Amino acid sequence: MSLLPLASWDEIHRRLPVIFPDGSPSREHCVWEIAAKTIFVMLYAGAVEGAERWIRPDQVTRMTDAQAFLTDDADRIQWSQDSMKPSKADVPGRWYAVNTRESIRDDTIRYALIQNGAVIERPGLATTSPAGRYALQNDFAELLVPDLSAEALEARISAWQKKHLNAGALARIAIVRRGAAAGGDHQLVTFPNGETRRMSAGPSSDISKAVIEVFAPTFLVKPGVITLSESGNKVVARDDELARAIGLTIPADRSLPDIVLVDLGPAHPLLVFVEVVHSDGPVNEARKAALLRIADQAGFGSKNVAFVTAFLDRGSATFRKAVGSLAWGSYAWFASEPNNLITLSSGFHAIEGS
Repeated sequence: MSLLPLASWDEIHRRLPVIFPDGSPSREHCVWEIAAKTIFVMLYAGAVEGAERWIRPDQVTRMTDAQAFLTDDADRIQWSQDSMKPSKADVPGRWYAVNTRESIRDDTIRYALIQNGAVIERPGLATTSPAGRYALQNDFAELLVPDLSAEALEARISAWQKKHLNAGALARIAIVRRGAAAGGDHQLVTFPNGETRRMSAGPSSDISKAVIEVFAPTFLVKPGVITLSESGNKVVARDDELARAIGLTIPADRSLPDIVLVDLGPAHPLLVFVEVVHSDGPVNEARKAALLRIADQAGFGSKNVAFVTAFLDRGSATFRKAVGSLAWGSYAWFASEPNNLITLSSGFHAIEGS
């Protein structure tokens, strides 16, 4: 049985971000160079569903640029057999050090490529078996055929995504794409009381719209919007009457966050400060302390105040950059996964004060 045609690893690397768009689970480890080289080795060895050929992660570490240029079936089969044999000899020019095999196995194969339906695991193989156990899912391998036209590749990728990415992943991808592609000069935001306001179009406004239209009714019993600002601290909406009703004095300066919500459902209203983060500006410890002073002046104790940093997507570089600075006792929320909330403290199961 002949092996499938072989694309270079860098061509595979170019296709992976299209196959796994922004919003895909564990996307970072599906599109990085290690993933491309791991997939290349599977193709090189003919480890594709139905062929009954499988690889081990350490074979990825043993591949070299010189070997990758030898693409005849005989060369590929011979290397596949030789690279399975135990050996303590050094491999000149090897792609990765020996001790990276665990990372390739876990970060790239198990928790990224298998999770997203690109790789399958050999059934019935003992955990301690030295035999190969991973292969490409057949439909996924078809996305890597060399010399596909742009139209054919796009059609194959679309069909594969619909078939193999789960509903949650597809919804998340759609939300992220919609945010990235938002056009026009303005967009309409609908408040909990039915009123509408116009915001300048842009990524931050997309997140703000989601906070007001999705987050607020999901996590608050009787939500209201006290203030809404957009980039440049331009105030889009300001409800002084509602603020006075709960005893909140709205500062005239720029000390308030992007959005101030209130939950009028509890006996003592809950004040919710929300920072919208597209590039920077999360609720860190210093920001939390400043907002607590504002709340305290209005008679809101810490148990009646909540702090939320809103992002577009959990897999984004923006969140990875900000997560280390988020304040304890605050929350992180993502427009692409609107029913979930990250709590940076223990013992809380619903939105509440810090």
